[in-house]
Amino acid sequence: MNTSSSSRLPFLDGLRVAAFALLIPYHVGMYYVTWDWHVKSPAASSALEPFMMLTSPWRLGLLFLIAGAACQGLFMKRGVLGTVKDRSLRLLLPLIFGMAVIVTPQAYFEVLTKAPQLLPGDGGYLDFWAAYLRGGKYCRGSDCMDVPTWNHLWFLPYLWLYAVVGALTTGLLRAAVRVPVAWRGPVWAWLLMPALVLALLRVWVMPHHPTTHNLTHDLYNHLQYGGLFAVGWVSRTPIADGFWAAALRLRWVALALALAGWTGIVAFNAAYADATPADGVLAAARLSRGAQTWWCIVAACGWAQRVFTRESPALRQASAAVFCLYILHQSVIVVLSQALKPAALPWGVEAVVLIVATAVLCGGVYLGARRVPGLALLLGIQRAGAGRMGQLTTMSVTDSVSSPASAAASSASSERSSRTAAPGFQATSTSRHKGL
Repeated sequence: MNTSSSSRLPFLDGLRVAAFALLIPYHVGMYYVTWDWHVKSPAASSALEPFMMLTSPWRLGLLFLIAGAACQGLFMKRGVLGTVKDRSLRLLLPLIFGMAVIVTPQAYFEVLTKAPQLLPGDGGYLDFWAAYLRGGKYCRGSDCMDVPTWNHLWFLPYLWLYAVVGALTTGLLRAAVRVPVAWRGPVWAWLLMPALVLALLRVWVMPHHPTTHNLTHDLYNHLQYGGLFAVGWVSRTPIADGFWAAALRLRWVALALALAGWTGIVAFNAAYADATPADGVLAAARLSRGAQTWWCIVAACGWAQRVFTRESPALRQASAAVFCLYILHQSVIVVLSQALKPAALPWGVEAVVLIVATAVLCGGVYLGARRVPGLALLLGIQRAGAGRMGQLTTMSVTDSVSSPASAAASSASSERSSRTAAPGFQATSTSRHKGL
């Protein structure tokens, strides 16, 4: 299978769209589970949590890997300076606009529902927005939220950093190494070696450096997501172009291992929901959780090659819309959830309404904003004729937790949309031991 940077991999678009198709339902689900999030439903329970864990360990890692593959293609077209310029324009402008405008409703309703006495002025949105833009902290005891915050948009500075580092590193290496070394190990190594690395990171690094989504203090996430971005990057080069063929060949095995890992996580959470596991049991669970992340990614990459075998206008259009919908979706969910509260709908009906209404509203904004050049740029919409590789590299979904039983260090920081510098304002976990 030819996966050099000059060849188009149509299933990359399919992978992005499929991952995003899970995003709105997943974050609507966050409103109804016991895990930490910005606002919570009165009907929140643990009923949905095992199903949420089907995708929570791997979805964001998959998107970093795809972003790495796409950024490598961008680098081959535009070089170091072109890549840095493109990524800065496509990622940093939407980040700044998002922090100033899009994310504000999330912060407002979180303060309103959890600590309304902290709201400035008469407690209205405009007073809060003015105070939010001036900066500061909202603290409830030792639990603080710094503003302005990037919440779910934390993915953008991380992706920008990895793209810049990847471009600079590749530029230097290309000047120094004329003939790249190709790795030709056995196929099964693609199933085991990255899984081992992620598993060991989960055991040795994550407990000491839990997720913060603070760009300068987030060692575990940088090692995990930066590493997956690098795998995606080199998968479009002779160094590791065997990955895609290996994923296709190993898709059944990877899927079986991924489901086995999910079953283990569900069993672990059920057994230790209100108890502290022995150190050895916890270490084994973390090893399984880390390996499962990679097996899920391999399965997704393999099956995508079976499902998305050719390009289509519909798939390209959906892929072009993903970034804009990512920027908008979480604030839309938060606002709609609060608007629907007075209706007191059964939670299942309300969840369906939230999913459909969020998709429709975000899609409508995309269709309108793409025709307005300045607004399109601020919402990350790739203008016609601007080159499709930019679309491929701006793929974004928020991370996820592993379990209610592991919320102390994993759920509270991974699946909740993060603050810029502080753990923020959410404390629903009942776990008594550190996270998976």
